[in-house]
Amino acid sequence: MDIIKIIFLIIITCLIIGIFLAFLFFQNNHLETSQYTVTADVSSEFKIVHLSDLHSKEFGKNNRKLYQSVLNCKPDFIVFTGDLIDDSTVGIDNMATFLGKLNVAVPVIYIPGNHEHRGDKFNEIITSLKNTGIVVLINELIEIPIKDNCVTILGLDENQGSFQNYYQRKKGKYVYTDYTDLFASLAQHEGFKLLLSHYPENFAAIGDASYQKYDFDLMLSGHAHGGQFRLPFIGPVYAPGQGFFPNYTEGIHGTDSKLIISRGLGNSGFPFRLFNFPEIVEITVTPVDVISEQ
Repeated sequence: MDIIKIIFLIIITCLIIGIFLAFLFFQNNHLETSQYTVTADVSSEFKIVHLSDLHSKEFGKNNRKLYQSVLNCKPDFIVFTGDLIDDSTVGIDNMATFLGKLNVAVPVIYIPGNHEHRGDKFNEIITSLKNTGIVVLINELIEIPIKDNCVTILGLDENQGSFQNYYQRKKGKYVYTDYTDLFASLAQHEGFKLLLSHYPENFAAIGDASYQKYDFDLMLSGHAHGGQFRLPFIGPVYAPGQGFFPNYTEGIHGTDSKLIISRGLGNSGFPFRLFNFPEIVEITVTPVDVISEQ
């Protein structure tokens, strides 16, 4: 093979590698906003932005791009369903500052995910977030007025994704926490009832412990990263806690009670996602009579 052919092959190889790397960069840094409408017995329309699984990732300097994209949705409040950081307190100051900045513009309600529990800095992480003014719910309820509506939010901290609990779940030996009393308290509240849970499979896939039997209007979850790799004509490949070809990775599920799953924003374990853009979820809650009149 002469020198010209060798140079040509090197150039072609470099071009292919460059195109593939550019494709991966776009796949992991292009923010997609998914919009859903949920009808409920509310007095007036309001909007929620749902974020999840940032894993210390930044979209632009100090997450400027993500910040502006969220505010462009014009939400009445923002919820974050866990995994703000990745396994440790690395990046917690920047992430807390980002959520705190959002909280100045729009109220932010936060629950922990499994990564906040991995390591021995859980209390430090929660304290950092609370110091910014963010509402952190750890198996707690909060009532907030939104326009002329009363919204009650139950935020769960299941901690079923720690390394030890993960392996117990995989073996089928894990005993899920009974939240019956908390759900009973939620049911006593008037108005819109919102459930925050990091784990989407808990909606309907954990047997008698599943949450869909309880009285709430909407459950928001993350954790599954959209299945990480979403193959054409096949769909999501894998999600922790659900295994291969999982059912609960994105979108809206359920009938009377609804589940909406965020594909998340960052990565963990697998360093990239494929055919699965980072996602901002925008939810418009609309009075039932408004829909019926259309």
